[in-house]
Amino acid sequence: MSDFAPQVADVSRAAQDLVLGLMSMPWGQVSPSVYETGRLVTLAPWLTGHGERVRWLIDTQRSDGGWGAPEGYGLVPNLSATEALLSVLCRGDDTGVGVETLRDAAARGLRLLSRRLSGAALSLPDMPAIELIVPSLVMLINEHLAENGMSAPLALPVGMSVAPLEAVRAWLASEAEIPQKLLHALEIAGDAANGAAVVRVTAIGTVGASPAASAAWLGDRGPSEPGHPVRWHLEAIVRRHGGPVPVGLPITVFERGWVLSWLARARIPFEVPPEMLADLRASIGPAGTPAGAGLPPDADTTSVALYALALLGVPHRPDSLWAFETPTHFCTWQGEEGSSVSVNAHVLDAFGQYAAVWPAEAARYAPAIGKLTGWLLERQRENGSWDDRWHASPYYATVSCSLALHEFGGPGAAQAVRAAIEWVLDTQRDNGSWGRWSGTAEETAYALQLLLFAGSGERVQDAAARGYAYLLEAADVAEGPPLWHDKDLYRPQAVVRAAVLAAIHLAQSRSLGVRPVSQV
Repeated sequence: MSDFAPQVADVSRAAQDLVLGLMSMPWGQVSPSVYETGRLVTLAPWLTGHGERVRWLIDTQRSDGGWGAPEGYGLVPNLSATEALLSVLCRGDDTGVGVETLRDAAARGLRLLSRRLSGAALSLPDMPAIELIVPSLVMLINEHLAENGMSAPLALPVGMSVAPLEAVRAWLASEAEIPQKLLHALEIAGDAANGAAVVRVTAIGTVGASPAASAAWLGDRGPSEPGHPVRWHLEAIVRRHGGPVPVGLPITVFERGWVLSWLARARIPFEVPPEMLADLRASIGPAGTPAGAGLPPDADTTSVALYALALLGVPHRPDSLWAFETPTHFCTWQGEEGSSVSVNAHVLDAFGQYAAVWPAEAARYAPAIGKLTGWLLERQRENGSWDDRWHASPYYATVSCSLALHEFGGPGAAQAVRAAIEWVLDTQRDNGSWGRWSGTAEETAYALQLLLFAGSGERVQDAAARGYAYLLEAADVAEGPPLWHDKDLYRPQAVVRAAVLAAIHLAQSRSLGVRPVSQV
């Protein structure tokens, strides 16, 4: 039985411990990233934990030579890890890993990349900066191969070119102002990133909330200035994670908004430290709030923070969201290419919950609520689900859209919610779980929340009971697969734990096979 599974009376205690834990780790709790760790191996061999990062890459390589999730999700981590190992070999770093081990791992990574890039068009996920990251890494790998007379150069994926990368590098070199979102992937700029004048380092010493971007900007000052604020920030991150690093940190506002909203929506009894609520409220300015220091304000973090505040009895007027309105929907940030259904669902949550708390102001937000509802309904897939650019799993997008429509979409959204419930029922696995590639606790928690918030009937009760039983036994609650989109897939640990606690509490409140189980 999982050590996570709480007693019936312990969900509230677990939620309380989780919330208090956010205060002790204010930058956030995020899984390590193959992509970001590989970039630090290349960019910052002088940084504490270099050998541990190289060893971690070796240890996380699969038997087929690859890293990362299935399908096109593996390309970016495979490129980064392989290039990092080639850099170590070319420099002759003393990492404590044998040269033959390094050569074998790099060769297996190259063989896998060559197979994937030389065939038919590769379907790539919609992830931040992927059109810049892939060409930059392919170019670096090909430079290593040419310098050392190794195998044939890698090709770019069909339909991808170096033109966007070259344009961004020229833009940065010109010292013209660049969008803040580009700082999160500053490492793609190559030598132009080193000390770039247009970069503003945050008060905590991060560039773009990214270890790789921070190391790229710090450049040769890293080994020569051990007291530099950016080096200090990097040292703090690698010490916390034991060498490997996450793809983005800090995520303070993002983490708190999602954790509090999951727990409060499920009506789990818990107390929020007053200073956390005050900080969350203060983070929302006229242009919204960023997920963390070094990132631009975005509609997703802003709306989830607003929704959490309204649920917790300290509503904040959601007018900062107007900054993200377009004629048809709400963008994640200004200049976004594409759109996100989960972002618009969360904006609907924010407007709808505020209007519910302050009905006298409901008319002010009614047009936006109607527009958001219609836009989300138009994007539901034929099978009843939604998919999204910020998460690999359709269960996340579907629970986000369905619950927002269930609460605030009105009678016209009822059929769409029923269709989503049917899709969830139809896709449950034999062991009671749900998941895109395999059953996971995270995705099972999303499916359970949709069934228990919006579903009814014997079939729903039976599926929910089986899902609840799976969660009580799940082995991946603490360390499950990363499913959230950034430059690499990542797992916000506290956010996922909150989602699972919410699902367990909902199941227990409906007496779905409740039985005594082990302590958290």
